[in-house]
Amino acid sequence: MNADTATTPTNALKGGEFLIRDTRAEDIFIPEDWSEEQQMIAQMCRDFLEQNVFPNLEAIDKMEPGLMPSLLEKAGELGLLGISVPEKYNGIGKDFVTSMLTTEVLGAGHSFAVALSAHTGIGTLPILYYGNEAQKEKYVSKLATGAWKGCYCLTEPGAGSDANSGKTRATLSEDGKHYLLNGQKMWITNGGFADVFTVFAKIDDDKNLSAFIVEKDYEGLSLGAEEHKMGIKGSSTRQVFFNDCKVPVENLLSERGNGFKIAVNILNIGRIKLGGAALGAAKEVINKAVNYANEREQFGRPISKYGAIRYKLAEMAIRCYATEAATYRATQNIDDATHAYAAGGMEEAQAKLKGTEQFAIEAAIIKVHASEALDYVADEGVQIYGGMGYSAEAPMDRSYRDARINRIFEGTNEINRMLAVDMMLKRAMKGELNLMGPAEKVVGELMSIPEFGGEEPDDFGKLHKVVSGFKKAVLLAAGGAVQKLMEKLGKEQEVIMYLADMLIETYVSESVLLRVEKLSRQKEDTGLQMAMAQVYIYDAAARIQNAGRNAISAFAEGDEKRMMLMGLRRFTKVEDLNTTALRRAIAEKIVTENRYPF
Repeated sequence: MNADTATTPTNALKGGEFLIRDTRAEDIFIPEDWSEEQQMIAQMCRDFLEQNVFPNLEAIDKMEPGLMPSLLEKAGELGLLGISVPEKYNGIGKDFVTSMLTTEVLGAGHSFAVALSAHTGIGTLPILYYGNEAQKEKYVSKLATGAWKGCYCLTEPGAGSDANSGKTRATLSEDGKHYLLNGQKMWITNGGFADVFTVFAKIDDDKNLSAFIVEKDYEGLSLGAEEHKMGIKGSSTRQVFFNDCKVPVENLLSERGNGFKIAVNILNIGRIKLGGAALGAAKEVINKAVNYANEREQFGRPISKYGAIRYKLAEMAIRCYATEAATYRATQNIDDATHAYAAGGMEEAQAKLKGTEQFAIEAAIIKVHASEALDYVADEGVQIYGGMGYSAEAPMDRSYRDARINRIFEGTNEINRMLAVDMMLKRAMKGELNLMGPAEKVVGELMSIPEFGGEEPDDFGKLHKVVSGFKKAVLLAAGGAVQKLMEKLGKEQEVIMYLADMLIETYVSESVLLRVEKLSRQKEDTGLQMAMAQVYIYDAAARIQNAGRNAISAFAEGDEKRMMLMGLRRFTKVEDLNTTALRRAIAEKIVTENRYPF
């Protein structure tokens, strides 16, 4: 299936349904399916980094005046700022999967990747998706080329995760021609050079935010100094102040009070895109780490020959490969849902929003998993470099510091964990997801005798059975928590975190299995890919069992607890696996090719 021509299966899964329905391998998109055109776009992105970004990393981090805006303009000339913008607004109108591919490749670009993601995502999309025709003509057409740069003003000193509690206010001027904005925003990426600010504020005493398009030259707008940060030092981050800032009434974005909805929907897109960018950064770290391991000699031979280093390289690759499988599976789901909404008569921008909203659970999962995979990879990258890893003269210093923000960006990982579980349960309560039936079936299965015998499944069949068990483990723990804690569950954040970890590991395990299964039908030699899936799922079983045990122990007691823990052990049982041998084989491929080769 080519991403550009993918059609929506009539029985397509809805967001969150992966937990209660099986997915066929042929129904997912895998990176091995890229079209020639998509591969050319990816290569153009790699060339851009090699020629314009990597040679200038020091200058970017020192915030050399004019450098970052000029890089964005160069990217704009190549069409990289308008991948998903329609041609009528100077974009090139590609689908979401192609847009994700550019995000991934350019994600290796450190501070530049942050500036580009902020510009093309939160800086452009609110106007593209919610603006009227005049607003899109005026602003999106300039943002898509890089002639103007965009940013997004939501966070305030007292309103981070609780965005709707912001205190920035808008009041209508006496002549009714302007809104007067008053307030303060902080952590505004691209704030130092942006031409267009999407600003969230409450009109008068409204309960919900509204959104406004504000130009940098509007009277009453001023900027704070550049923030000094742990990482992404080349990314412009400033406070923005509004003191009776005059905004023409025609620059109200969408309807009054619709700002919170805009913020939430744009963040859904931002979350999955952040996953793609983190993936690109992780691959770049692996490339550098194996290059160094092959060059660095100790005790008479390269350190890449040693088992401890090989374990690290293999595990870095396994986490990357699994993250990639999950990211593009969900990305294609969003594209398919978008096409289905559009085919049903929905306007294009609205269809894209609805498609992303449908898979908001998966977007939150990928944001968490990818950012934590990158942190693991960057940390082990430092370790492989040893003492040089701690030196600012070597590349791991920047990779390590720059990686850390991703667990905070686009909603902290804690917030996203809670969101994933909360959205799943809310959809069940609304009748959109039938979680109760499968959960009750799992409880019934606990009381029955396990089935033995029957035809021996092949390797894929065995792994599918394991993943099916993971789903039952989630339903067992989540169903028990809902039944026992009821409305108090929302306040039991530790339990929600454990449930989220189980959900995340289940989704990623199934995704990597489906990827390898589909790939095995396209090429003969998929032994190493199968090894990565096996090792990931084997280790996921232990992580799911541990999270489940902690969750169940927090709300169950006595016989009920014993019964649930017994079921948990049954549902997370895996055959013994020589993960050491499999990791050695994976590492051998990485070391031989001197790069991330999958």
